[in-house]
Amino acid sequence: MGFTRAELRGFTGQTLPDLVGAEVRLLFVGINPGLRAVAVQAHFGGGSNRFYPALYRAGITRRQISASNGFRPEDLAELKQRGIGITSLVARASARADELTPTELLDGAVLLDERVRMIGPAVVAMLGITAYRAAFGRPKAVVGPQAETLGGAPLWVVPNPSGLNAHAPLPVLAAAYREVALAAGIAVYDPPQP
Repeated sequence: MGFTRAELRGFTGQTLPDLVGAEVRLLFVGINPGLRAVAVQAHFGGGSNRFYPALYRAGITRRQISASNGFRPEDLAELKQRGIGITSLVARASARADELTPTELLDGAVLLDERVRMIGPAVVAMLGITAYRAAFGRPKAVVGPQAETLGGAPLWVVPNPSGLNAHAPLPVLAAAYREVALAAGIAVYDPPQP
């Protein structure tokens, strides 16, 4: 599914519904949806995002999911059956997360707390330390489990899977996601051999 840059820009400001099933064990929180993700109506639907490869390498999913052209029904079913949910800190789509204002991040944190209470996951995993620090006023926070809860659930901060995050190669993402999945009580598969 190809889009021109002009077509993608047309999705600026639009939103993407949360991906949640009947029982969410682990709720991943992205910063905000990208334009392509909204265009194909699939979280992390951009071509360079490493979220789904990291889930697979972590043993959270049985197979590699590709959301670049939208979700296949069997991929959605697997995520929900595994207890994986996905939402965003800020609902508004943009080409890059750095286009968000500080106010949007702070407001997003308040709304996220309410949404997490409604979803009721066992664990929340915020994808990205920089956005977490800004949104929650925690300038010295580090990656890993946090002392505070979010919406009553234990809160972890894990590396952002964006292709722009050069600090976290795929093996680092997979290890962090596996650790948080285990904390959420998800039985993980043996990781695939590289």
